Amino acid sequence: QLQLVESGGGLVQPGGSLRLSCLASGGSLVYYSIAWFRQAPGKEREGVSCISTGGITSYSDSMKGRFTATRDNAKNTAYLQMNNLKPGDTAVYFCAAIPDPYGNSWYTGNAVDYWGKGTLVTVSP
Repeated sequence: QLQLVESGGGLVQPGGSLRLSCLASGGSLVYYSIAWFRQAPGKEREGVSCISTGGITSYSDSMKGRFTATRDNAKNTAYLQMNNLKPGDTAVYFCAAIPDPYGNSWYTGNAVDYWGKGTLVTVSP
């Protein structure tokens, strides 16, 4: 029903920046919190950030201060601005829609209604 499509991934040098986008179709993002997850090769899925319908944000420790989640309801799009990227940030990044309000266990992914298919971010010199 609701489809989420990520874009903006690619190759970037350490210390560089990228902005990921999550475009929704088939429904409105205004009814959902939007979370970002990532999964590195050989690793388990990890919560990155979450932004509520009201703009309240939550971040995992390693991203806080470097990553910023925003949303533009008029464009039915959510964003993840990533600054000061490190090689450890290399992963496939997924956006996900969660019924609002999100709980303090959003990072588990258990409350996710819809997942995007992911976009690859590679941080390397």
